[in-house]
Amino acid sequence: MQTIRQDIHVTFRYDVHFVTDAFNPENDLLGRIVETEENLASRKILTVIDEGLLPHYPDLPERVAAYFSRWTVTSGPRSTVLAPAGEAAKNDPALVSDLHTAIQQAGLCRHSYILAIGGGSVLDLAGYAAATAHRGIRLIRMPTTVLGQNDSGVGVKNGVNALRTKNFLGTFAPPYAVVNDLSFLASLSDRDWRSGIAEAIKVALIKDAAFFDELEANAKRLAPPRRDANAMTRLIYRCAALHLDHIATSGDPFETGTSRPLDFGHWSAHQLEQLTDYALRHGEAVAIGIALDATYSHLCGLLPTSDWTRVLDLLDAIGFNLYVPEIDAHMDDPGHPKSVFRGLEAFREHLGGALTVMLLAGIGREIEVHEVDLSAYRQAMALLRTRKTGGPVRNATEDIVANTP
Repeated sequence: MQTIRQDIHVTFRYDVHFVTDAFNPENDLLGRIVETEENLASRKILTVIDEGLLPHYPDLPERVAAYFSRWTVTSGPRSTVLAPAGEAAKNDPALVSDLHTAIQQAGLCRHSYILAIGGGSVLDLAGYAAATAHRGIRLIRMPTTVLGQNDSGVGVKNGVNALRTKNFLGTFAPPYAVVNDLSFLASLSDRDWRSGIAEAIKVALIKDAAFFDELEANAKRLAPPRRDANAMTRLIYRCAALHLDHIATSGDPFETGTSRPLDFGHWSAHQLEQLTDYALRHGEAVAIGIALDATYSHLCGLLPTSDWTRVLDLLDAIGFNLYVPEIDAHMDDPGHPKSVFRGLEAFREHLGGALTVMLLAGIGREIEVHEVDLSAYRQAMALLRTRKTGGPVRNATEDIVANTP
């Protein structure tokens, strides 16, 4: 037998910019990003815009076109495609095909650019289309939500939903650049503003206790109706920095192993999104997932009572609902497609290999487990239900802890 072993080392580098009013005629940032290409003939731009932005910014397509006319020298037309807002952008396979068609008709090549402007779902759609056309077209992400700017928009993943599974189709493809235009955040609904805060709480819990302290101190400033812009800017920057650091230093940026710390609280969140037919925003489902896994960690003796209380209190202070009826469906039948426990197997399948769930051993202290006690998870769900319905939380907690093996 003969064997040739080839090691390939590839360096990816991209900038995440934090700006306001990126399409102001006097702001040359985007122009400088695309003008780095020396070959003028290949400098074509296709813009994908989230339709949910148009009620707030009806002239956005015209502003984008005017901006690039001023700041860039491109060959051929600068095309614009509209994509549906929210999870609908990831649920219709025809949208991927439509984008591929638009890419072909615009004559884009691997040195051209796709500028995706919108929420995380539209960025996922555009990113998947960009990564799979010509085996990769340069993607510039412009997230317009808190969740996009502090989490999904700054990472290396793209994906769409298929076969009743969230992100079943996807790629690992770093963007060419990310432009976080903070001025877009003012148009968010309270739900979307709040939703992105869940990912900041998540990363603080597993990575940075000092950041969690800061979120606690700023909870009233961050939460609706106050919505303090300075506090949110700080949250987005720190959360994005922690995510980027993990991607760069974890040793597994493309998730070839079974560990995925940044998905703390997500195994149930993804399932709850589907069980509610995506009535739950992603961040709202993540907040429930955080509460569930933190409570389970506490009941298993991993997370001290004081830390567990702080987690739930912060989620409450931001205004998250930590219980939905779907969490109780088919609890005694984990394999049922409408059981939240089905999310565990879906999570394992998506990661590959053994089940790996991230839990908490303290604020800022993560711990991996490879098997879980469903009875303890049922008790955790019961506790979240009791808190929601206004029952005697202290007695319920004592009963649950007393009956936990």
